[in-house]
Amino acid sequence: MKFGMNRTLFLLISWAIIAFTVLSPEHAFPQKSRTRIAIFVSDSLTSTARTLSGAKNIIKREHPEAQFDKYVIKRGILKDTAVVNSCLANKTDIILTVGSSATEFAKRNFKKIPIVFSSVKYPALSGFVNSSSGTGNNITGASLDIPLNVQFSYFKQILPKLEKIGVLYTESTAPLIPSAKIVARELGMTLVPVLIKEPKELPKALDSLANITQGLWSVADPELFGPQSTRYILKTTLRKMIPFMGFSRHVVESGALFALDFDYKAIGFQAGEIVNKLIDGADASEIRVTSSDVIYFHYNQKTANYIKIKIPPELIAVAREVYK
Repeated sequence: MKFGMNRTLFLLISWAIIAFTVLSPEHAFPQKSRTRIAIFVSDSLTSTARTLSGAKNIIKREHPEAQFDKYVIKRGILKDTAVVNSCLANKTDIILTVGSSATEFAKRNFKKIPIVFSSVKYPALSGFVNSSSGTGNNITGASLDIPLNVQFSYFKQILPKLEKIGVLYTESTAPLIPSAKIVARELGMTLVPVLIKEPKELPKALDSLANITQGLWSVADPELFGPQSTRYILKTTLRKMIPFMGFSRHVVESGALFALDFDYKAIGFQAGEIVNKLIDGADASEIRVTSSDVIYFHYNQKTANYIKIKIPPELIAVAREVYK
């Protein structure tokens, strides 16, 4: 009887030890392996540093085990065997890029590794994704695009009677125009687009828009806004008293009435959140491309005075930068 009780007790203790070992947190699920993230950059600008800082902070907050390998990709370089081999040897899980040049390099050299871009303007026009919703490939990310309804709403706030708004564009930015027309219409405005095929067409185009619109919107079109053409557009809009919305604060500093800008660290936050989704098992092809959600307002007080436009007090109160 005594032996039977000891044997029963021994079995109970043994089963308890086995159950504790098997069901304890260390053994309930396999240990998560360390995620290897390759970072591609093409410059050492402050904006790039802020973007990376934001992304890494967000990633480390949820995945402190993540390991980062940073590579500097020279602008215009589309093939670098050493970088490609290093990523493959390190068994890179995710690639995080900053800027279009680094993203183009990643897209050309890595078809199976998920790629998260950041600080990219018009990613669909650049060919990185098929659309902003459900990208359809191994690339997604955080764009620098500011939603069209936000842009037009700011313009309408400055010019409440704005009914027709003009825009100059080239073939490279033509795909942006149809959706811009729809958004403008939803806000009670008509968008009047003028295609520029050659620089010599600028004078006639600006004259035409000055006669039929109350304001000029702009898209970041490198084929249109070269140094010389940008100066001409700024001088002409001032001379013709046309409120001109620039595509960056630098254009405002040069004479445009106002522009909306973004926070690079916030763009980094968005990219970091996407990386976290991938680490947690999401598919890059199903993750929507994000647009800027922290937006800054910049305006030129000297230009406003010259063309007799009064900036609303509520916008003056939140202006990030005022050029005088």
